[in-house]
Amino acid sequence: MPQFSGDEGKVELDIDSAVVGGAKAEERTSADKVVADFSHVRFAWDDSHEFGLDINDFQIMPGEKILLIGPSGSGKSTFLSLLTGINRAQSGRVSILDQDLGDFSNEGRDRFRAEHFGIIFQMFNLLPYGSVIDNVILPLSFAKRRADRADKSDGFESEARRLMTRLGLEEDIQNRNSTSALSVGQQQRVAAARALIGQPDIIVADEPTSSLDRNRQSIFLDLLFEEVEAARSTLVMVSHDEGLGANFDRVIDLHDIVKTGARGGAS
Repeated sequence: MPQFSGDEGKVELDIDSAVVGGAKAEERTSADKVVADFSHVRFAWDDSHEFGLDINDFQIMPGEKILLIGPSGSGKSTFLSLLTGINRAQSGRVSILDQDLGDFSNEGRDRFRAEHFGIIFQMFNLLPYGSVIDNVILPLSFAKRRADRADKSDGFESEARRLMTRLGLEEDIQNRNSTSALSVGQQQRVAAARALIGQPDIIVADEPTSSLDRNRQSIFLDLLFEEVEAARSTLVMVSHDEGLGANFDRVIDLHDIVKTGARGGAS
């Protein structure tokens, strides 16, 4: 299964990313809500992982573009797993769009994540023997409201192609029957289109520019920001590269909001 990368532990994640809808995003009922609220959260891995994490108080507001900075082992993967509901905190409250994730079953969190999150993985996690189009529209199989929004733009395939074109993928790339031979940059753009389709409330990007040079980073971020803003989505991006900070509304050092330590030891 796809995973967030990170030294603090492997976090499994279903493929439930998505792609942005038409040129004009619909009004969101969540526009006036806090997008994410962490309150007195504590999480620790099982005995095979000597790692624990505490978040006392942290909020993400609608439409923000946030860059979370932290070195390997600082808790980035664990934080993302809590934000997206892959893991449940042992204590405290993680609320997304006024919904306490602790109230959901595992299956309920999966469904909630599929509807409200689009995720760009560091390793992209494309299906290598699926076509490019099928990879982009895959999340719509698990998210009815996102599928409905994408379908308003003349159908799923039309919206997938619109996004890929906006992200700089030529038609011959879009028509390929497999993603296995795509370059790193092409895979990145397919993964971004998949995360954007259907206008999810929150886009999570896990080190999406780590394999790109500075010029290509800037080009990719400009295109990503344009589509995020068109969808009225909130962007949470994780990186170790502080040089990207000028592009974001807030730059947050993970150490400022998260306390980490060995389980049973310092927190």
